[in-house]
Amino acid sequence: MSEKFKRDHHCGTLTKADTGKEVALCGWVSKRRDHGGLIFIDLRDRSGICQIVIDPDAGESFKNAETIRSEYVIQVFGKVRERSAETVNPHIATGDIEVVADTLNILNSSKTPPFYIQDGIDTDENLRLKYRYLDLRRPEMQANLILRHKVTKLMRDYLDEKGFLEIETPMLCKSTPEGARDYLVPSRVNPGKFYALPQSPQIFKQLLMVAGYEKYFQIVRCFRDEDLRADRQPEFTQLDMEMSFIEMEDVLDLMEGLISYVFKGALGVDIPLPMKRISWDEAMDKYGSDKPDLRFGMELINMVDAVSGSDFKVFNAIIADGGIVKAINVKGDARIPRRELDGLVDFVAIYGAKGLAWMQIQDDGSVKSPIAKFFDEAHLARIKEKAGAEPGDLLLFVADKPAVVAQALGALRIEMAKRRNLIDPDKLCFTWVTKFPMFEYSEEEHRYVAMHHPFTAPCDEDLPFLQTDPGKVYAKAYDMVLNGIELGGGSIRIHRRDVQKAVFEAIGLSDEEAQEKFGFMMKAFEYGAPPHGGLAFGLDRMIMLMSKRSSIRDVIAFPKTQNANDLMSEAPNTVDEKQLRELHIRTVLVAKKDKETKK
Repeated sequence: MSEKFKRDHHCGTLTKADTGKEVALCGWVSKRRDHGGLIFIDLRDRSGICQIVIDPDAGESFKNAETIRSEYVIQVFGKVRERSAETVNPHIATGDIEVVADTLNILNSSKTPPFYIQDGIDTDENLRLKYRYLDLRRPEMQANLILRHKVTKLMRDYLDEKGFLEIETPMLCKSTPEGARDYLVPSRVNPGKFYALPQSPQIFKQLLMVAGYEKYFQIVRCFRDEDLRADRQPEFTQLDMEMSFIEMEDVLDLMEGLISYVFKGALGVDIPLPMKRISWDEAMDKYGSDKPDLRFGMELINMVDAVSGSDFKVFNAIIADGGIVKAINVKGDARIPRRELDGLVDFVAIYGAKGLAWMQIQDDGSVKSPIAKFFDEAHLARIKEKAGAEPGDLLLFVADKPAVVAQALGALRIEMAKRRNLIDPDKLCFTWVTKFPMFEYSEEEHRYVAMHHPFTAPCDEDLPFLQTDPGKVYAKAYDMVLNGIELGGGSIRIHRRDVQKAVFEAIGLSDEEAQEKFGFMMKAFEYGAPPHGGLAFGLDRMIMLMSKRSSIRDVIAFPKTQNANDLMSEAPNTVDEKQLRELHIRTVLVAKKDKETKK
């Protein structure tokens, strides 16, 4: 290394064992304090912070120390010494020592940052994103990206040991709009034609199985032009895998081993195996979600039998129309204020529920509720028995179509658990959700669409329903869920052309459309495609959960906002006419009211 920028130790790695050593350090000034002749500097690099002490005897270096400010980049030469007992700082790893500097060089100055470079700052996120290179200096942000590095290395180590090959697939692909919207890339050399950035490497990884590679993985960037949330970005990273000659249990066992290996290696946490497994039907029935949070109980309870035959016309009409009545039992919450109950009515309305009924079980076992008068004592006894209700409990009911009840009451379950502090933030509850419906009906498109994607294999016993009743078909699909968030998902794939053709027909794709979109894949299936399946984990979500953050933006180096903007680089931006002419493109902006009129 050049003597000019020499560094032989890192700030956060020095210990009492280094006492007496001459060291060279480089880094950023985190804090400078002038104590009556002595100047103290907290010097920060990626490894941590070390206290530097410099006195007037250092001459020119002391003068340099008098001029520096926060975020100046400096170089220090000095000797490590042990701190006196009364000056030990227990809050940093190097709190037992300090470096007495004899030379301090200023490598670069810095303007005053727009926010403090420290953890726990209460700063508008947009300001942090605009100055992301400063935000990333903060220790907690660096810890997130260091964790990300550790996790990806552990993933590669595990999969390499299991015989997987890391193979890159194309970034410029054919647009096959069967799912989220594609990001399109114009082709200069093919006027009027476009590539699409991949939403996933799905087709290519299946073709790698046809090509005989048997075990593939890739840590890959993917792109979806869709509305964003805290756990979504227009570009995201996933661990993508595919395997040949396997069944669902093989995939689940292998992936449990991967997650156990990663959490142990990165966090020192042991994950109990095997993980819990529930079907999609069970998850929706008990939790109202195919991403159930199992850190607490409060399961959804089917109350149809308990309330049937009562004088409550609202429940009776909904049941007669094919709807359902379900409830949750919020233990010990019978004394909830009325204004809070009224707020819960507004809460379930967000999810499409037309109302919320409630019953408060009093200390003497009696029921306090606006609807209690519609139920005789026998009905009330059945309701309490079915709900497992005891004095002091609160029962909350939603009655509607099954999908609305699941969504509204499932969300209310989570909300009440938060209000009652039932969710342990340190608890890790993994589960597999399996046997998803193969299709869901789109009211907008008036046809069935694939719930996962059209390459998912149907369960063998449901194959006859592909032509007659697609709504009855279940898929060999599986998702891994952690604390109510989907970590990843996959399926056993279709490897026979006739089955793939039947699935395309079930979602309304004609032979011509299927050939246009997926012809090269269908042709590959004619040349000995092996049975195969795979899975992809959302790396951003996984790191978010492992680092106990609430947004994936905190674990991505340079994320976008919810409007898909990069506030730092100001992307996306306009381009000049010359570039557009080279791409044979002319832009015509359509006013919002014109878009709505065309709809």
